[in-house]
Amino acid sequence: MRAIQVYEVGGPEVLREAMVDQPRPGPGEAVVEVAASGVNFLDVYHREGRYSLPLPFTPGAEGAGTVVEVGPGVADVAVGDRVGWVEIPGTYAERAVVDSSRLVPLPDDIGFETAAAVLLQGMTAHYLVKDAYPVQGGDTVLVHAAAGGMGLLLTQLITHLGGRVIGTTSTTAKAELAKRAGAAEVILSSAVDDLAAEVRRLNGGQGLPVVFDGVGAHTFDASLASLRTRGHLVLFGAASGAVPPFDPIRLAHGGSLTLIRPSLGDFIADRSELLRRAADVFEWVRSKALEVTVTGRYALSEAAQAHSDLEARRTTGKLLVVPDAAAIGRREETQS
Repeated sequence: MRAIQVYEVGGPEVLREAMVDQPRPGPGEAVVEVAASGVNFLDVYHREGRYSLPLPFTPGAEGAGTVVEVGPGVADVAVGDRVGWVEIPGTYAERAVVDSSRLVPLPDDIGFETAAAVLLQGMTAHYLVKDAYPVQGGDTVLVHAAAGGMGLLLTQLITHLGGRVIGTTSTTAKAELAKRAGAAEVILSSAVDDLAAEVRRLNGGQGLPVVFDGVGAHTFDASLASLRTRGHLVLFGAASGAVPPFDPIRLAHGGSLTLIRPSLGDFIADRSELLRRAADVFEWVRSKALEVTVTGRYALSEAAQAHSDLEARRTTGKLLVVPDAAAIGRREETQS
């Protein structure tokens, strides 16, 4: 079968299409025919070696498709089931083998592309606003990269929970997207000299209770400076690079601040928690509290381009790798 392989860590050019053996399920595993795979910065971190995986490996950690084979002892799913999954590498391929206990059954009204576009980021947004910092009605919240796939979901959820979002974006076009998602104010990060001062100005001169920062190195200092006394910085990503080591005394000097660097895996470690969060995300999609926007579909052979576009921030919304390249053309003809 066709799959993307990474033989050495590096830039997007290390993503190579190759022919590999068909996967076979072991005990407790299922083989899934992949209909769509989400493209995430987690994939970039794996490709770069920031989060190391044994070489060679197939990237992609968010997918949806149909179960075509199960191994011994599998009770969670059956052949023919429509499923989705996250945080298990191997989705940039025609088929993937997955621990059956990590598969999420898809409701009839949730399509493959929707599932592949929303599960990882939707459940991330879920634990961020419910657990990492429980957003309350009336909270004013800073969301960096508010027009990205993650930023749009966070902005919608915070607004749904009664919060007020101040977003940052890099262009006026992206600012309009963030506003349509519910952002009350949007700051063009390239147009201000002191981002934290602008945040405080938009909040009546006060710091914020929380900042959700998935950008990392480029925004970390401004994020800390935007917080009020006993504020919380939720650093959930590093799109611009890792934050350099710093002296924790900065948190005390900033007003007894707290910093959390959470990871989705710790919030879906138990199957019951995985299914509960997924069910909430699907219900938010169903009720339109979350609107999933797929803005780019790439064939397997175009995976490197997908990564380049994501890293260069040339995109908004969600990107997908679709193993059936012909399906991309069929969808585009239907949509036109």
